[in-house]
Amino acid sequence: MPADRTITSGNAPTYKSAGVDIDAGNALVEAIKPLARSTARPGSDAGLGGFGGLFDLRAAGFEDPVLVAATDGVGTKLKIAISTGRHDTIGIDLVAMCVNDLVVQGAEPLFFLDYFATARLDVEACRAVVSGIAEGCRQAGCALIGGETAEMPGLYGDGDYDLAGFAVGAVERGRALTGRDVAAGDRVLTLASNGLHANGFSLVRRVVSNLGLDYADPAPFAAETSLGEALLTPTRIYVRPLLDAIKAGGVKALAHITGGGLPENLPRVLPEGLAARLDLSSLPCPPAIEWIAQAGGVAQAELRRAFNCGVGMAVVVAPDRAAPLAEILTAAGEEVHTIGRIEVREADAPAILFEPSSTEV
Repeated sequence: MPADRTITSGNAPTYKSAGVDIDAGNALVEAIKPLARSTARPGSDAGLGGFGGLFDLRAAGFEDPVLVAATDGVGTKLKIAISTGRHDTIGIDLVAMCVNDLVVQGAEPLFFLDYFATARLDVEACRAVVSGIAEGCRQAGCALIGGETAEMPGLYGDGDYDLAGFAVGAVERGRALTGRDVAAGDRVLTLASNGLHANGFSLVRRVVSNLGLDYADPAPFAAETSLGEALLTPTRIYVRPLLDAIKAGGVKALAHITGGGLPENLPRVLPEGLAARLDLSSLPCPPAIEWIAQAGGVAQAELRRAFNCGVGMAVVVAPDRAAPLAEILTAAGEEVHTIGRIEVREADAPAILFEPSSTEV
């Protein structure tokens, strides 16, 4: 007969002994309630604790809105946050990756939810992450109305966690940016990135490892700070300046430059039969990306596909609106460059044509 494997009352397991601490989860909710309240905006009171978050579109000022939704994460940039123990900015990246995708549709971000999964809940680390999420929401003007924290021992390693974000925005019917009005002769403006943002970090981590560097070492491209801190510079959020530019008129299409870089993201908003001719020779490249290219020996083509190479957002505008819109965006604090124009695409030609002077980023 099989051995008796009955668990007696003296050694009966509990949820906590199995690795899930409900009390810690409750403590976290209380700790982050003030952070959520700090993101309140018209349409939401940004309260936490219910089974779902509510949002009133009419109170937000919309008459006939179309909802736009986006979800994303921050990839292996998380590994650097975990390795360095610095968790307070990675939440900004999470919000940025979602809301920057909303605004390219012409949508105003309204509310945000997050998903935090870990092996064992560290209340202070998670609170730091959520503080970054709240800061990102404030920058984007959206409310943090809820989220989910999951302890899953056995699925994640000790100290590891994963993040996902979910953002919903709205645009009045008929005003969404689709790129359908883009025409030959339109100009391509760019808004500068402030570093790596949240793409290409698997390659970044490989270069750091190959060079035998530690994240506590001084950054080779910014000696006044550590390598880890420099690499964790949070993704820039472009929502408010772009909404102002859209309202001013003349913006035809926007492209958030993330994984795939300019070669793969700008063509997504170009109608069939059109191409963008770009000259990147005057475009500054963030020092972190220049260092990766040189120290890591990364080829130019690979660099352009893996990283933003200095472009956080591409803006396609009518020719007569290029100068006025550049002034609006500059006044809002953005670094603006005119890098090209839209032209008719010849048969079998690529959708992005780089001028010979653009051979180096």
